[in-house]
Amino acid sequence: MTNYTAPLADMRFLLQEVTGLAAIAQLPGCGDATPDTVDAVLEEAGKFAAGVLAPLNAVGDRESCRLDNGKVVTPAGWSEAYKQFAEGGWVGLGLSPDFGGQGLPKCVATPVWEMWFSANTAFTMLPQLNTGESEAILLAASDELKATYLEKLVTGEWGGTMNLTEPQAGSDLAAIRTRAEPQADGSYRISGQKIFISYGDHEITPNIVHLVLARLPDAPPGVKGISMFLVPKYLVNADGSLGARNDVRCVGLEHKLGIHGSPTCAMSFGDTGGAAGWIVGEPNRGLEYMFIMMNEARFGVGVQGIGIGERAWQQALAFAKERVQGRDAVTGAVGKPIINHPDVKRMLLTMRARIMAARALAYTAAGWFDLARHSPDKAAADKARRYTDLLMPVVKGWSTELCQQVCYDAIQVHGGMGFVEETGIAQHYRDARIITIYEGTTGIQANDLVGRKVLRENGATLRELIVEMRGVGAELAATESLRPLAERLEEDIAALERALDWILANGKEHMAAVLAGAVPFLQLLGTVCGGWQLARVALAATNPATAERHAPDYLRGLIELAQFHAHALGVQAPALAAAIVGAGDTVSASEFALG
Repeated sequence: MTNYTAPLADMRFLLQEVTGLAAIAQLPGCGDATPDTVDAVLEEAGKFAAGVLAPLNAVGDRESCRLDNGKVVTPAGWSEAYKQFAEGGWVGLGLSPDFGGQGLPKCVATPVWEMWFSANTAFTMLPQLNTGESEAILLAASDELKATYLEKLVTGEWGGTMNLTEPQAGSDLAAIRTRAEPQADGSYRISGQKIFISYGDHEITPNIVHLVLARLPDAPPGVKGISMFLVPKYLVNADGSLGARNDVRCVGLEHKLGIHGSPTCAMSFGDTGGAAGWIVGEPNRGLEYMFIMMNEARFGVGVQGIGIGERAWQQALAFAKERVQGRDAVTGAVGKPIINHPDVKRMLLTMRARIMAARALAYTAAGWFDLARHSPDKAAADKARRYTDLLMPVVKGWSTELCQQVCYDAIQVHGGMGFVEETGIAQHYRDARIITIYEGTTGIQANDLVGRKVLRENGATLRELIVEMRGVGAELAATESLRPLAERLEEDIAALERALDWILANGKEHMAAVLAGAVPFLQLLGTVCGGWQLARVALAATNPATAERHAPDYLRGLIELAQFHAHALGVQAPALAAAIVGAGDTVSASEFALG
């Protein structure tokens, strides 16, 4: 397995020239994001990712986790690395300074988290849970719960989890059965089982704070009757010290295709009388609160896709530069590395273009998060919030799906050696398989995009976004060398509009047909957004002011990458638009095809 090197040039370029970090740093609460601070953070994070986390990636895959006499044992080096990670302040990089965080903008924290996921996804899932849980507690919990738990989570002293689904429920949270019985002292006794709980138990941190969805005795049926409870592994005394073990334990570990270093637990609450828990927020609003954590997790999983894809691409590129095989198809020369083969070069360009497009979209979305939270301009904040909500399923669903193809191509570049575990490339492929599933499958993301984001507001926000895309197209057309990009982008936008019009025309009377085409629509929107973002990259790369901050060859490479994406990947947009209608019509009409 090759070493990992953080793509700092790409990260700096996107932050400086595309995301608008300079403007975000002027917002209230974002003033610490000075150029020197951001550069130092990226440099140090890159060193930690490459020097500490990346070497443990194969260790975690090889050793996995095990359940030993009721205790979850994590791979060698995990605890020591996490101690360094927490002491370095990395857990709270983008979290509130009021509770021990660094308070840096999300657009700065996002490339740092990308590094962690590239270096060691299984390890990074532990601190990632802390970030989402901290946001949920900050926004929904009582002051007493915040005072007891929040700083411990923000600093990483304690671990966190999210406990949603159960054996009989799957993604249908309306079917959960975990119960919460109120007690005279204001606490609750939680009883039930939860499955697929990442880092549900371990000895890395002295305490674990579980957020658990459960039902009160008088709760209404379905999702309207779900409440959220905070359930610690160890009870906390009045002075903040740890007390007795709570009635919660891991009863099993899943044996998984990938992310072996991350313990995926089956958790049992209340085997001996009920686990003590405290309600977060108001009764029967638990799913609303949990979505704070889930949305944070969904964004994070999208960044996982970018991170794993980057690691796989780096390894494939290094292999292609070293592996000598075959005869040059054009000149007949022998003894040259396989990167000279046109098809290998095509695969490597495809991988890099996909990663860069997804990275640019994720960083831009992170900037929208910052605007939505910090901008004093209510109209600008509202617009950023609506854009973020609209494209959250795309950042999660599209980025993770393209990661699968990137990892597939990485194995293909390796040829037979890609199928051999010792090369390490297979681990990335296996680790990446889960990211299209957890925090909502691609189908769930697509249904959310179509049903809750597009149809609910009659496509208003997407049409607003399309106007912005066309504005970028107009800027491209004003530069002669970029005019072909403008033409390609307009064709892609037109395909997106055709698909949007069909969805809006059929959403009321033919919803089944619309949902049958939802995943192609998500892929279409991702493809067009990726082209739009790389068009913005190309515009920035031709800006004379940009040339003063970046190497000329690097800027030329970015323009070439945008052109490749437009003419090799963007051209898929019209076909995806046709597939949306085709899938809807044929799936709805099919009666016998499945037997």
